[in-house]
Amino acid sequence: MIAHLQRASDTAGLLSYLYGPGERGNHVSPRLIAGDGHGAPIELLTEPGSLSYLAQAIDAPVERLGARAPARPTWVCSVRSDPRLPDLTDAQWAGVARRLVSATGIAPNGDPDACRWIALRNQPRQVHVVATLAREDGGLHHGYRDAFRLQTECRRIAAELGHMATASPPTSRAQETSVPAPPITISSEFSGSVVAKGANDDLSAMILKHAGFQQIQDWHGRRHRLPTTTPVADRVAIASHAAEMLRAARYDVALAPSLDAARMSTPANPLESYAAGAALLQITDEIRSAANGEGLRRAVDQLLHPEHGALERVREALEAAGEHINDLDDEAYRLADRFGFAADFVVSAQSELVDSEDELRRVGAPSRSEAEATCSSNPFASRSAALAVSPAAAKAEVVTSAFGIDVVESRPPARPPHASGPRR
Repeated sequence: MIAHLQRASDTAGLLSYLYGPGERGNHVSPRLIAGDGHGAPIELLTEPGSLSYLAQAIDAPVERLGARAPARPTWVCSVRSDPRLPDLTDAQWAGVARRLVSATGIAPNGDPDACRWIALRNQPRQVHVVATLAREDGGLHHGYRDAFRLQTECRRIAAELGHMATASPPTSRAQETSVPAPPITISSEFSGSVVAKGANDDLSAMILKHAGFQQIQDWHGRRHRLPTTTPVADRVAIASHAAEMLRAARYDVALAPSLDAARMSTPANPLESYAAGAALLQITDEIRSAANGEGLRRAVDQLLHPEHGALERVREALEAAGEHINDLDDEAYRLADRFGFAADFVVSAQSELVDSEDELRRVGAPSRSEAEATCSSNPFASRSAALAVSPAAAKAEVVTSAFGIDVVESRPPARPPHASGPRR
């Protein structure tokens, strides 16, 4: 079960679409299953000819706000269940809708001033919840973290309905046997040969022999050596390969740095073939280096722009992957659905950060009280600013120059107020 959250500005148009045939004619038997109109007869207004009155009933608290009303006051949440599982009844979906509006704070249980909302169905395995952000007491519902509260409640509901597969407990592993052999060291001697010491058991001896070492058995004990005629590159490759196999067999291996191929080779750029990842890292650097709120907004806009942002491109790519999987293999619908669910999660992330531009601009900006305190702490600056825009001061300056009087005090020229240009 997954939720998709949006905001709308035209409630009447939204209801006409939900109660209509849909873009592909896939809306079947649109019907109201739950809601709370705070006295408004929402059950009687769901006929096709009365949808405009239903929209007015939902938007009535918004109209009372006047200029305080948000630009997009309609809260829209679409919830769908797993297509691989049986569908819920209208009563069950109504219960799901009530839990979601309560969990997000749209309509908490027992709140007489909660927001007005309705829940309707027009497709199998899906319900749409339409609500207004204006409360009956004149307040506004703030949708901060609504998307994540919705997903949390959806997972809880799915678990209660048995639609969520529970993780199976990890299988017990057999008790691993420890290797009694001492640590194995692989190092270079002054003669140039490579020697492995400490491999006293048959398993480690077999691994070293397989890697290319020669075994020597004398009064010093069992040792493994590479001939001095072995090229340097081969010494490093054989020693590193032997250490890798011994460690895989759970031996403690000390390999000389001069024989470690991982330390000697130059690591390749992990992002060389991932241009999109490199671009996102560059955006992250711009975010971290932003000097003020406006710079932060410009950097974040590369992620959140509704048409060209990185999140929108990720959503399109996930949806395209799911569609193409269906085109290539009809039987792989489960994998395609997983990509579709992932795209919906990206949409939830986008809706969580909608209308954040103005707030980003104000990040780190001095408050009004701080600005007033700065002006009051510098009376000369205030006096200069007052003289700079005073017509009397300008006239006095003309008279003074006419009589040949030198004025010692200099005043900064008046500057026209700076008007920010249109956003590009």
